[in-house]
Amino acid sequence: MSTPFAKLPAWADYGLIPVVNLLVAFAVAGLVVLLVGENPLRAAAILFDGAFGSGQNIAYTLFYATNFIFTGLAVAVAFHAGLFNIGGEGQAYISGLGVALVALSFDAFLPWWLTFPLAILGAAATGAAWAFIPAYLQAKRGSHIVITTIMFNFIAASAMVYLLVDVLKPAGSMAPETRTLLPGAQLPKLNWMLEALGMSVRSAPLNITFLLALALAFVVWALVWRTRLGYEIRTFGFSPKAARYAGIGETRIIIVTMMISGALAGMMALNPIMGDQHRMALDFVAGAGFVGIAVALMGRSHPAGIVPAAILFGMLYQGGAELAFEMPNISRDMIVIIQGLVILFAGALENMFRPTIQTIFASLSPRSVGLPAARGEGA
Repeated sequence: MSTPFAKLPAWADYGLIPVVNLLVAFAVAGLVVLLVGENPLRAAAILFDGAFGSGQNIAYTLFYATNFIFTGLAVAVAFHAGLFNIGGEGQAYISGLGVALVALSFDAFLPWWLTFPLAILGAAATGAAWAFIPAYLQAKRGSHIVITTIMFNFIAASAMVYLLVDVLKPAGSMAPETRTLLPGAQLPKLNWMLEALGMSVRSAPLNITFLLALALAFVVWALVWRTRLGYEIRTFGFSPKAARYAGIGETRIIIVTMMISGALAGMMALNPIMGDQHRMALDFVAGAGFVGIAVALMGRSHPAGIVPAAILFGMLYQGGAELAFEMPNISRDMIVIIQGLVILFAGALENMFRPTIQTIFASLSPRSVGLPAARGEGA
């Protein structure tokens, strides 16, 4: 007889299943490495050492993870309302304009600790405004949010090319980028934290935006699970019909949720512009908006899972660069394949092993999954 559906314990649902998916993804990636004639175990060791083997490497890993925390949170908030915001890339890109305008306007006469809050507001407002249009079209016109947000990614990219080439580029410069920001818009590094632990960090770009990302992870948790608005968002995502019956406005929830999502994605622009490059250049987002989708899926749309998932992808970015250098047979394209496998198993095939794990839990410990114990058990 088939085992009835059973709800897994939270630790298995949010911890065990992602770990199993991740292990399978790395096992398949190991086969790919083996096919090109390299040792998978040595490749894994180089990947891990390249990401966490020194203070410098850890700082770079956390720098990349900062971008993915912002975009992962953005996708997760929309998920809870049943919306698939695939436009984080464009929202982060266009928000660079909000960051750059604030930084270029105030960096000459304000210290960084005054410029930074203004830049946060600029980034959030620009990202929210860019997400508002697809949200309005979904709520009022029935346009599918996936299609409109994808289209707005291309619109944002084209608009930024025009602005950087024809508007914001300094006179006499050939590079499509703004002028270098003055110290009043350059964020302090966090390398001292790792150096305090005895690690050597030379010039990694890890900066205080990482702390902002962690703070926003807590804010998102509080918003979604501890506020009335969060309850309405989750109710609408679970059952729009029930939400309408309860008097929750569909238009309001869609627009507010997407604007919050866009604001979170937009704040990603702070990290590369003010924390690393100290200018706005073409393609500074570098795919972080799309990686955020995988981060949200792997983290089960919960901030407690999104942060470690973002660090995992930061490890793949930083450790992958070291792996491509140490093993010439493994190109950067193969690193992208490994990242794609993680996305595949953590996202598209996230439920592949769930039925088997549910069956095992139901057989070994029925009470742990909410099923009645077998007769005679515990007597």
